[in-house]
Amino acid sequence: MAVMSQLAFEDSGRGSPVVLFVHAFPFDRRMWRRQIDALARHDVRTIAVDLAGFGASADLPPRRSVDEHADDVAQVLEACGVDRAIAVGLSMGGYVALALARRHPQRLAGLVLADTRASGDTEEAKQGRAVNIERARKQGVAAVFDAMSTAWPPNADRMHIEEMRSLSAAQNPAGVIAALEMMRDRPDATPTLGQIRVPTRVIVGSADGLTPPSLAEIMTRSIPGAQQVIIEGAGHFTNIERSAEFDQVLLDLVRHVRPT
Repeated sequence: MAVMSQLAFEDSGRGSPVVLFVHAFPFDRRMWRRQIDALARHDVRTIAVDLAGFGASADLPPRRSVDEHADDVAQVLEACGVDRAIAVGLSMGGYVALALARRHPQRLAGLVLADTRASGDTEEAKQGRAVNIERARKQGVAAVFDAMSTAWPPNADRMHIEEMRSLSAAQNPAGVIAALEMMRDRPDATPTLGQIRVPTRVIVGSADGLTPPSLAEIMTRSIPGAQQVIIEGAGHFTNIERSAEFDQVLLDLVRHVRPT
């Protein structure tokens, strides 16, 4: 793991193109360990960041906007000497990846939007953020994770749930609260989807109750040339629940953009 003046990150492997991983809420870069290992076997360099407030970046000052997180990620690429990367963002990481595409389009070689949405929060969703902010303050981050019941399909593997719960419990409540506020206030990214000009894959679990396939379809229709991949039986954390299928989508995109 490297720690620059900004984000902590893990830079692994070698080769081109580079795959950049941006984690979901409320976790850190460790949620991508399956993908990092899988891509390493195919000579793919990966960079996985801990967003400010999470993991080894927990002590950084809070970021108040998705744009600030995107700028942080762009700085990591610059620090690593990477001109362009395939950005992979799941859920909250997808919000950051979309902001990266808008603010730093020259940094992208490809884009994977997994179990996420382009639209901003509805009033109902904003109320839910407020409830989770109080949960984080009074009960800790694991209580926030426990409230995400619709993220998982009814037949979810208990080992996967416990793995992710443990990862959430390790997070700093202050960072989680700042992220909840950031997500609550983020802008609608839908109007800028048509400006994305890199190969894009939109992944969604068929049983994702937080960001269902209907929202993935909106992004797929709006991004020129985007392809949608529905992973049957998976919920919100497709990279954990169906890692082999998720990894195959990544490898196919890597091969598509890899220099010949």
